[in-house]
Amino acid sequence: MLTLPSGSSRADASHAQLASYYDRHAALIDGTVFGWDGAAHPRRLRGGILQVAVSRDAWYGVTSAGELSRWSAPEPAAAVVLQRGVARVAAGASGWIALDRDGSAWQAGSNDVAVRVMADVLDAAVGDSADYLVTRDGRVHVRGLAHRGQYGDGLLRATPDYVATATDAVAVRAHTGHAVLLRRDGTAMGTGGNRFGPLSAHGLGDKADRWGPIFQEAVAIATGSRHTLALRADGSLWAWGDGFAIQPARLMERVRAVAAGDSATIALDAQGVLWQWDAGHGPRRLTLPAG
Repeated sequence: MLTLPSGSSRADASHAQLASYYDRHAALIDGTVFGWDGAAHPRRLRGGILQVAVSRDAWYGVTSAGELSRWSAPEPAAAVVLQRGVARVAAGASGWIALDRDGSAWQAGSNDVAVRVMADVLDAAVGDSADYLVTRDGRVHVRGLAHRGQYGDGLLRATPDYVATATDAVAVRAHTGHAVLLRRDGTAMGTGGNRFGPLSAHGLGDKADRWGPIFQEAVAIATGSRHTLALRADGSLWAWGDGFAIQPARLMERVRAVAAGDSATIALDAQGVLWQWDAGHGPRRLTLPAG
């Protein structure tokens, strides 16, 4: 059985330490969140955080006390407390999903009113068109648009409720019209839109409407708008899709965590150094502000 690294599976990233969604990025270093947009330099945002997530408009953080907050500016007073008793959070286009310490998933839209949608949840992803939950029995549940094959079971129409479409999963990531899941045996599976190669050769040029294997021996995954990344147990980082090759290629060694946005790739190496690729070019080292 696959053993994931500690703190794995949040947002569009492989670990709780990094998050990226389109042009907004965040890194959690020693309990402090650093955030930046596009190719800008990271700035210090907030301390006392255990897990970070982002959407296009905001940063999200979960504290050791289980408090989920959101902010769009670095000033501490700008944070809004959304929910308490939270263990993890995923964020994206449709809002956010909070997992409490009992494994219940609470989902909220733009009004921030959270509704309990499922129990015994292990992981969650908020995509750009469909949302995903992985329950402790390994089932992947999908709700949202299906026109690009986002459900992975051949369905091409949206449903109002979550539908179970895959099994044997431990993590799931989603972005623009596609999703990638990680199975217990280390196989990364993908479904949905694939004009630019985030699913490697699976449905390349249009879409895949069923889950199909795209990478082996992964311990963590991340996916962006047009590309996907995976980490192996030896710390090697692999990438494929727009800006990279269609077939997975080794990108860097000794990587601890990775996140993917629109065209950006963010990696944290074993020495705690942040790196960023832009549209596949790089990497360039990101410098954190002093103090």
